[in-house]
Amino acid sequence: MKKGKSKSSKHKGENQDEPAVLETEDLDRKMPDPDTISLASVTAVTTNVSNKRSKPDIKMEPGAGRPIDFQVSVTVIEARQLVGLNMDPVVCVEIGDDKKYTSMKESTNCPYYNEYFVFDFHVPPDQMFDKILKISVIHSKNLLRSGTLVGAFKMDVGTVYTQPEHNFYHKWAILSDPDDITAGCKGYVKCDIAVVTKGDNIKTPHKSTETDEDDIEGNLLLPEGVPVERAWARYYVKIYRAEGLPKSNTSIMANVKKAIIGENKDLLDPYVQVLFAGQKGKTSVQKSNYEPIWNEQIVFTEMFPPLCSRMKVQIRDSDKVNDVAIGTHFIDLRNVANDGDKGFLPTLGPAWVNMYGSTRNYTLMDEYQDLNEGLGEGVSFRARLLISLGMELLDTGAGDIMTSTEVQVEGVPKIAENATGKVEEFLLFGSFLEATMIDRKIGDKPINFEVTIGYYGSESDGPIKPKSRRKKKGGDSDEEETDLIQGSSDEEVEDDGDLVSVATTPPMKPLITDRNYFHLPYFERKPCIYIKSWWPDQRRRLYNSNIIDNIADKLEEGLNDVQEVIKTEKAYPERRLRGVLEELGNGCSQFLNLANKDQNQAGKTKLDRERLKFCMRELESMIQQAKTIRSQVKKNTVKDKIKLVQNFLQRLRFLAVEPQHSVPDIYIWMLSNNKRIAYARVCCKDILYSPVEEEKGKDCAKVKTIFFKLPGKKGFGSAGWTVQSKTEMYLWLGLTRQRKDFLIGLPNGFEEAKVSTGPGMQSAPPISLVYTMKQVFQLRVHMYQARSLFAADSTGLSDPFARVFFSSHTQVTEVLNETLCPTWDQLLVFDNVELYGEAGELRDDPPIIVIEIYDQDAMGKAEFMGRTFAKPITKMSDEYYGPPRFPPQLEYYQIYRGNCTAGEMLAAFELLQIGPGGKSELPPIDGPTELDRGPILPVPIGIRPVLSKYRIEVLFWGLRDLKRVNLAQVDRPRVDIECAGKGVQSALIQNYKKNPNFSTLVKWFEVDLPENELLHPPLNIRVVDCRAFGRYTLVGSNAVTQLRRFIYRSSDKQANNYSTTDEIICNAEPEPPVKKMETVVKLDSGSDAVVKVDMDDDKKGKKKKKAEPEEEEVDESMLDWWSKYFASIETLKEILKAQEAAMAELAERDEDAEAPPEGGGKKKGKKKKAAAAAAAAAAAAGGDGPAEKKRPKIDELKVFNKELENEFEGFEDWLHSFNLYRGKAGDDDDENTLDEDRIVGKFKGSLSIYKVSTLDDMSRDAAYDTNMGMFQNIPQNNPINILVRVYVVRATDLHPADINGKADPYIAIRLGKTEIKDKENYLSKQLNPVFGKSFDIEATFPMDSTLTVSIYDWDLVGTDDLIGETKLDLENRYYTKHRATCGIASNYSLYGYNVWRDPMKPTQILSKLCKDGKLDGPHFGPGGRVKVANRVYFGPTEIEDENGLKKQTDEHLALTVLKHWEDMPRVGCKLVPEHVETRPLLNPNKPGIEQGRIEMWVDMYPKDMAAPGPALDIAPRKPKKFELRVIIWNTDEVVLEDDDIFTGEKSSDIFVRGWLKGQQEDKQDTDVHYHSLTGEGNFNWRFVYPFDYLLAEEKIVISKKESMFAWDETEYKIPPRLNIQVWDADHFSADDFLGAIELDLNRFVRGAKTAKQCTLEMVENEQDMPMVSIFKQKRIKGWWPFLARDENDELEITGKVEAELHLVTGDEAEKSPVGEGRNEPEPLEKPNRPDTAMLWFLTPLKAIRHLICAQYKWLVIKIVVALLLLALLGLFLYSMPGYMVKKLLGA
Repeated sequence: MKKGKSKSSKHKGENQDEPAVLETEDLDRKMPDPDTISLASVTAVTTNVSNKRSKPDIKMEPGAGRPIDFQVSVTVIEARQLVGLNMDPVVCVEIGDDKKYTSMKESTNCPYYNEYFVFDFHVPPDQMFDKILKISVIHSKNLLRSGTLVGAFKMDVGTVYTQPEHNFYHKWAILSDPDDITAGCKGYVKCDIAVVTKGDNIKTPHKSTETDEDDIEGNLLLPEGVPVERAWARYYVKIYRAEGLPKSNTSIMANVKKAIIGENKDLLDPYVQVLFAGQKGKTSVQKSNYEPIWNEQIVFTEMFPPLCSRMKVQIRDSDKVNDVAIGTHFIDLRNVANDGDKGFLPTLGPAWVNMYGSTRNYTLMDEYQDLNEGLGEGVSFRARLLISLGMELLDTGAGDIMTSTEVQVEGVPKIAENATGKVEEFLLFGSFLEATMIDRKIGDKPINFEVTIGYYGSESDGPIKPKSRRKKKGGDSDEEETDLIQGSSDEEVEDDGDLVSVATTPPMKPLITDRNYFHLPYFERKPCIYIKSWWPDQRRRLYNSNIIDNIADKLEEGLNDVQEVIKTEKAYPERRLRGVLEELGNGCSQFLNLANKDQNQAGKTKLDRERLKFCMRELESMIQQAKTIRSQVKKNTVKDKIKLVQNFLQRLRFLAVEPQHSVPDIYIWMLSNNKRIAYARVCCKDILYSPVEEEKGKDCAKVKTIFFKLPGKKGFGSAGWTVQSKTEMYLWLGLTRQRKDFLIGLPNGFEEAKVSTGPGMQSAPPISLVYTMKQVFQLRVHMYQARSLFAADSTGLSDPFARVFFSSHTQVTEVLNETLCPTWDQLLVFDNVELYGEAGELRDDPPIIVIEIYDQDAMGKAEFMGRTFAKPITKMSDEYYGPPRFPPQLEYYQIYRGNCTAGEMLAAFELLQIGPGGKSELPPIDGPTELDRGPILPVPIGIRPVLSKYRIEVLFWGLRDLKRVNLAQVDRPRVDIECAGKGVQSALIQNYKKNPNFSTLVKWFEVDLPENELLHPPLNIRVVDCRAFGRYTLVGSNAVTQLRRFIYRSSDKQANNYSTTDEIICNAEPEPPVKKMETVVKLDSGSDAVVKVDMDDDKKGKKKKKAEPEEEEVDESMLDWWSKYFASIETLKEILKAQEAAMAELAERDEDAEAPPEGGGKKKGKKKKAAAAAAAAAAAAGGDGPAEKKRPKIDELKVFNKELENEFEGFEDWLHSFNLYRGKAGDDDDENTLDEDRIVGKFKGSLSIYKVSTLDDMSRDAAYDTNMGMFQNIPQNNPINILVRVYVVRATDLHPADINGKADPYIAIRLGKTEIKDKENYLSKQLNPVFGKSFDIEATFPMDSTLTVSIYDWDLVGTDDLIGETKLDLENRYYTKHRATCGIASNYSLYGYNVWRDPMKPTQILSKLCKDGKLDGPHFGPGGRVKVANRVYFGPTEIEDENGLKKQTDEHLALTVLKHWEDMPRVGCKLVPEHVETRPLLNPNKPGIEQGRIEMWVDMYPKDMAAPGPALDIAPRKPKKFELRVIIWNTDEVVLEDDDIFTGEKSSDIFVRGWLKGQQEDKQDTDVHYHSLTGEGNFNWRFVYPFDYLLAEEKIVISKKESMFAWDETEYKIPPRLNIQVWDADHFSADDFLGAIELDLNRFVRGAKTAKQCTLEMVENEQDMPMVSIFKQKRIKGWWPFLARDENDELEITGKVEAELHLVTGDEAEKSPVGEGRNEPEPLEKPNRPDTAMLWFLTPLKAIRHLICAQYKWLVIKIVVALLLLALLGLFLYSMPGYMVKKLLGA
């Protein structure tokens, strides 16, 4: 006993003295500052790890198994390289059982679809992530035939969800044929896939011009780290046998059968079913068997690595009516394989896996059947199954392999008995020290507890005789071995075979604790249980898991501490982090020492060995990385490093999961009157004993607080939050041999009570413990306040009180009405609390206190609002009450409600021993004297926070968007502000409809607040509506919990007063009028020189160096707003790419950071490198490379890929919006009450908090307006008239609203009472509509301040559906200092596409800003310079007007200053640039899930200023008309398909077909060149294709009706691709397809000069070939190859074509028309064809003779012989009857 003690006392001093004081010994060493000792710890309880008690788990409710909303969106963009000739492909997207199809594209191998599908699901996450997403391409599917599968691609939804941002964007899925795995790749499908659930936002890269990502290999649809070439593999799942199936039959038929026939044999017909990657395999059914033996293997054929991570193994009961699952187990392939360099293929076992599910006792209708299917946490053991998993890669080249992927089932040889390890006898011992908080609903019938481990201990299974098991399992050798072991050690006790397990406690009647709870009278007598069980001895697995878990727990605790230190702004977080890393290193090296100890153990599987190697490698590398990070931790890098260390934590948690089970988990059930009520599950590894401290389970031989919960679905939601029962329980599990240690951790001071003293029973465990030692304590609970509680009443507030439980005592605080932030300020004293055990142990390990917070309701029972745990600080009667431990500090405790946080509580707890002298010796309670609260004691002086006087100023601006209260409109609202009992009321708004602003802007009040800012109470904002007769009703409320952001900190005067005499020159050289992108690169050396890179100059230089032709100047008249927009999107993409590159570089660096860099400039060098990398990436993106398209210089705007307010802190620089809430807060499961739905309006205003002492400094300022307090220089809040101009550019990824998977969107805009619905301009069947519209609305602030832009779906019948909407707060935009009224353009010009559109010119804006900010300036000087305050800027001073006249102007200068406004002293801030913002569209019916995005911007112009010009024209570009003329001159080397009828020689009847993609119905054919012997064909034939083309997007626009029933035409945008095919014409059968080529008109290979030079190279090595664009070249002629695939799927040339492409615009085509074929006008001459082409018609008889003689001679002979035989047979049948008759009649 003592040995265990000394071992654990080493860890004692670390941190279990009191919660949250981190290692008191270390504090003296590390932190000199005495006030750092009080660490307000949210994790106060959980950090307190002790030697006798383990920490309780605070999150109660099961997270798994509850259904939530998922939305999977798939965009199928196009397919390429489909294998097959001239196909009509359709893509099918399938998730689970839902299928959706794209439209069919005719005769093409590279169809372009761009179709968007959305699947909605409402299922539990586990079930969702196991669904298989399958993308398959089907060839020629129509209404009558299902089509043939070309190839398919599979992946589970979980894989997509684990991707960063939960999506794949523009990736190519590789198709393979499941029926022929030797065939290789069948083509590629390019798609986007995203999976979102509530609260995820999809970050899609900006959808703009589709640049051709021709690099298919580099963009495959595979997760990070999966190789491109995936091989086929066989997965073998071997199923050997099962044990411990529950004794029952789940079918009703069985009972009927039993009644009729009277047969009573086993009523279970089990079989095993395995699901993997969408395929299902089953073993045979073992009839009527409880211990079935299968010895079969199920073989799956699937790619490796598979993109489906889980395999589902299920034991099912076969039944005539329906098969039911008995138990389910998931094998996660990530846990049984490793893809590292020294990794291993998936392998498992042979090992037993345990299955858990519903209760074992038989019920007719099993209410927990879902649990057996693997949904939710099982509530009982179901069965164990012996399985193994292996895998082999297939060599698809070898000839003898099965080519299909059908699942096969084969037999396997029986497995050896000891393959899973030697069977050992385990002992489970448990003792119930306390059972309290038993829910009163259960009733007061006697209660007892039942403990089971596997199928041992369960009442329904009956006792299992150990002897028979022992013989069966291990034979005699096992028996002998046990004797040997026992003989060898004299401490062991002889084996008591007759010992029966005691698995249940005796039933007891519960006693009443209070209105809600009972407790069981376990006072000095504590009941015990013990169970013997036999399992294969695989403890090593669990030990290794335990060591790693132990390291991870310590790491997590340390990280929580560090974050606590940062959060509470204590000193030296970096030291604590270094300590944590050191501890991590030590822990890891300990694992390396321990795990290697016993290598030679029976039953070790391949997975055990590989996992051990893998864990050791991982931990070794972790030691190295931890060392590196430790050396780099600095004060300013702590936060980044914490992120890295959190990765370690995830890695450790992953390593700790042991895929091969051994001993099953322990279940403890609470029974009332023999009815199962609630259960708790204890993981076996947590209580497994080992003599080595590190290997021991974290709860082994410790007192653990266990909360019981309701089983299955009953535990969801509020029912699951009430504690069913709280037990203090001691558990120990180990080999029976190690039994001498099983009482080692119990609190001392007990005697054992045995069953009876028979022979050999001394060694039996006790059935109860009787405590003789008892201590008496007084518990003082100091409940100060709570904040951010759950809103439990319909008013949106609660009436909270707290109930404190300690042992079997309970007390409540007073109820405070209508608040979410109660300050109870109350001391609860629990007198004469009796605790059993030794005094010293109780000091270190007091039991935990449970605090539950309830909402008092006038009617009915109080409602549960949350719970938290705490540990008291204990003082023994002989200790001194004083520092450092006493009086205790107030701390914040996190309150949980289910799995969600529900506020925090500020309190302190102390437990004082009452010594022999009675209570008189306890420290006195000295509360503050001035408060007289009757019997309620306030918190004593030493513990309450120290207060000082603060003044709180409130800016009352106005109220917005108030909803009705009880159906009545709000008319005369008022705002009440309250903080710490003091408060102030706003002026009354006389008529809310007319003017919702307050008449008095600023009011203030003084209040006593704690010195420590972290303890500041929340400030409550409540809005009431004053009704007649002095009544008023609450409209809504808001509690501001973080007051720190409003605390006024007087700025340091010195910092702001730059000596105004020194001029600071900001940009030395006059800027060129176009700024592309400015990048500052720090040189990588010791210096900090800053080099300014101006992208454009740089590029010019480079271009000149490369001596490439100067880029042609852009024609200004050609440019429009869209040119600017597309150029900006390109820039946005480049910036994003550059950022990604820089991030990747940094991440790599952190990964590679093995050793610290030498020398002093450690960090600087890295930062510079990163900057340089970003700059380099940006430069690359700028397009210097020869392959890049050179971009003309176009002025740009800024495209934000998020909402504008996100860039500018919500425009709350001085005016804040506080949402007002009302109504009961929703829980996770009631989807309908979300926080958004509880918002009833907004209060606009602000706060400023400061100590009264700072007031004097302020008022000295001359311009100080005392009425305005801290809110100087803010505008008046009188109503103002505004012209609002809303520009809507386009929407992307809209959620389909119609059955056909499309929508017909139009815009609707609402502002105040104005509503605009642009219904007549709906766009048919578009999910990415381009609107390009602007709307003008007149509005008056403050009445109309919220702008709603919605997109509706137009419907011919019925009402239009809302797709999604977005709301903008215009008022904050109008008043912000960032000047969001009209974005500032990058350049000032008077005309053209970039015309300045603000009515105020830059100079006027600048003067106004200077005046408002009290800055000196602007002073425009000669030579293009301007001075503002003490900053000098330079810039150009000339501008030209429409007529090209140049004149002087200061506007450019002023604009330069505005663009750098954030550099200004004191008042500087970034001004909003000319921009387009991207806003998510949301739909109230699908809260939290994006329904698409909208790109738009808003300009606002005050009516009292100059009127703005006309709105910008952003109408979508109209496609331009073009005509493509293709002349097919000749073909050559075309494959010869036909055999000649005369000579037998090969020939072909060639014709050429061509069409533009998307216009298949407009395909044109040449005439036929008959009988070509050499593959040469002469045509001189012209195809003419008119088309509409969008130059900017590089797409052809086609408008056509989708079907005959379509209401209107739909617009499609398709890349311009010309398809040319060569065919062989047949007279009597279908024409044969010979080959094809597809030319992308924007970028295709220049044709070869001669047929000889035309080779396969032109297609295969496209990237090295010169590329041309028909839109630039206009006319091009050359030879191109025709291609097809041969039998081996290789590309081969099947012919060559000489063609001429000529592109003319629509106007030119009208002026000079040409004829199709060889027709007028401009006819082509007839080709000169050899006369063999006409031979067929000339000599018909000759031909027939040749046909019959040469080729079909034998066929003719065969036919003649067959005819003769038929004639004979006919004659025989004809004459037979007559002949027979003759014979019979004897004629």
